[in-house]
Amino acid sequence: MTASLKGIRVLEMAQIMAGPTCGLLLADLGAEVIKIEKTPGGDDTRNFLPPEINGESAAFMMMNRNKKGIALNLKDKDGIEIFKTMVKNSDVVLENFRKGTLEKLGVGYDVMSEINPKIILCEISGYGRTGPYADKGGFDLVAQGMSGLMSITGESTDKPPMKVGAPITDITAGLLAASGILAALVHREKTGEGQKVDTSLYEAGIVHTYWQSAIAGATGESPGPLGSAHPLTAPYQAFKTKDKWITVGASNQNTWLMLLKAIGREDLQENEKFSSNLNRKQNLKELVDILNEELIKKTSSEWLKIFDDNGLPCGPINSITEMFKDPQTIEREMVIEVDNKKAGKSKAIGMPIKFSKSKTEKSKGAPNLGENTKEVMQIFGYKDDQIEDFYNRKVIR
Repeated sequence: MTASLKGIRVLEMAQIMAGPTCGLLLADLGAEVIKIEKTPGGDDTRNFLPPEINGESAAFMMMNRNKKGIALNLKDKDGIEIFKTMVKNSDVVLENFRKGTLEKLGVGYDVMSEINPKIILCEISGYGRTGPYADKGGFDLVAQGMSGLMSITGESTDKPPMKVGAPITDITAGLLAASGILAALVHREKTGEGQKVDTSLYEAGIVHTYWQSAIAGATGESPGPLGSAHPLTAPYQAFKTKDKWITVGASNQNTWLMLLKAIGREDLQENEKFSSNLNRKQNLKELVDILNEELIKKTSSEWLKIFDDNGLPCGPINSITEMFKDPQTIEREMVIEVDNKKAGKSKAIGMPIKFSKSKTEKSKGAPNLGENTKEVMQIFGYKDDQIEDFYNRKVIR
């Protein structure tokens, strides 16, 4: 089997989270991803310490496995010429600089496309390359607030705003960028043309508001936070048991009846307050109080077995380390071990897409700063004496 993107070369000029997420997915799909880091220092995530393993940032290693690493001084004219040589022999450039940075360096899209008309430039920014906020930098916290996500996250409007625990706009922007790059590669296959792909953290946040935007669009009113509850169906949320918390998804009439049977409360079928989804939503607090009185009587493991036996959607609320040990996680290879030259073995999140025909790349550890510089320079045709000269003049590391 061959990896889907084998033969595709990606230059990743990105750092922290959004761009590296995109590069990581493309690398797992078989692309040769060359991470171009600044000198000195490299990707800022290298300094996100702790946590660290033998001095290496765990955050950096998580986001940058399966990539080759080169440290290149783009403030040096020779560094720019090296980059141009790389562009000539690559398929994709991925960047998350502020607007105009590449142009200031003399390697904007117009220059790249002259060097290589088939090049695809993917830009991930805070708000997109057009619009009144195009010049502003992007941060996940700010994007979550501006996109409406924080207004629907948390327990209630009388408590402080709460963001999603994970940097969801960063991660989603990376996934959107990967989708855009794949579409651009298909377009190029059909037409021979490269193009720019443009997405942002702001837009990545907005796409997580589909349900709430549907409500706002239909009613003219903005829905607020509901804790773990669903804006459109009930009961569909977390419940406290005798020892822990679990989730229960009685999202339609059939699963509602399953829940009543499982907890021995079929009498609630006759209660007009709970006879339909609309009525259950309108009387949610009363319903939750009734369900809490029942669910507190048994442990989480007891309820989960009962619910599973009745075909009711349910699950535990795992910690991250509990998720690591879950047999489904293990079976699907979603937590893997990779080797780093300095750190040794470390855990990483695996490839979340499986294929019946195409293979995915076996994971290699994230590169140390400049680990593959000489190898990469040789790939692009540079001779050993040239490479040595660049090292001596600190054009590369």
